[in-house]
Amino acid sequence: MQLTISVDLKEQVAIVTGASQGLGKAIAVALGQNGATVVCLARNAEKLAATVSEIEAAGGSAEAVSVDVTDRAAAAAAIEAAHKKHGRLDILVNNAGITRDKLMRGMSDQEWDDVIATNLTSCFVCCRAAAGIMRKAKYGRIINMASISGLIGNPGQANYSASKAGMIGFTRTLSKELVNRGVTVNAIAPGFIASEMTKELGDVVLAEVKKRIPAKRVGEPEDVAAAALFLASKDAGYISGQTIVVDGGMTG
Repeated sequence: MQLTISVDLKEQVAIVTGASQGLGKAIAVALGQNGATVVCLARNAEKLAATVSEIEAAGGSAEAVSVDVTDRAAAAAAIEAAHKKHGRLDILVNNAGITRDKLMRGMSDQEWDDVIATNLTSCFVCCRAAAGIMRKAKYGRIINMASISGLIGNPGQANYSASKAGMIGFTRTLSKELVNRGVTVNAIAPGFIASEMTKELGDVVLAEVKKRIPAKRVGEPEDVAAAALFLASKDAGYISGQTIVVDGGMTG
C-alpha cells in the first residue's frame, strides 16, 4: 500500500520504539519519507538496519539504536542521547509491544509482567524522558500505540488489553499536563492489521475476521502510519488526548 498523505517534517527529529518491524517500521518509514530524521529503537539490530536502509533508500535520514525498552535506564538514556546528538526532539512514537496470550486462569506472573513492562511501563519511561525536552522547546508530538483490545477487551489477552487500556488513560492524563506547552499527546488504536501475527491465524480464521470488519479487509500497516503521520504534523496541533481508532469500522 502506497501512502499518498504527505506532511512537512523537514529538520524535525523523531524517535520510534519497536521500529524493527510491523507498525513501527511502517511509521518510521513514513516519517522518514516526509523529511524527519528518524531514530529507530528496538532490540533486533539486524531488523533495525533493514528499517534504516528502507528509509535511506527513499531519500530519508535514519539511524538504528539497539535497546531493550524494558530496561528503564537504557530507554531513557537512548532518548537523551538522541536529543544531545541532534539538538532537538519533535516526535516520539511509543510502538514497542508484545503479546503473551493466555486465558487469565492460566496466565503466569511473568507473562503478565512482561507485557505490562514492554507495552505500558516503557511508554511511561520514554514519555517522561521526552516530555522535559519537549516542554522546554514548547513543541512536541507524542503518539502512543494502543489497540482496540484496550477499548473492548479480548479473551485470552487480559495482560495485553490492560496494557493498552492503560496507555489510553495515560495518554489522556499526559495530554492535560503537556498540551498548554505546545506538546500534543494522542493514541492510535489499531484493529486487525496485516502482520506476521495475523498470518499465523490461517486463511479460515482470517476469512471469519474479515466478516466482522465493515471495510471487509484486514488493515495494512500503512493505514496506521497515515494516522500517525497526521498526528505528528504541525497541522494536528489542536488535537490532543484523543484515541484514533483505525479498524475499518469494526468498533464503530
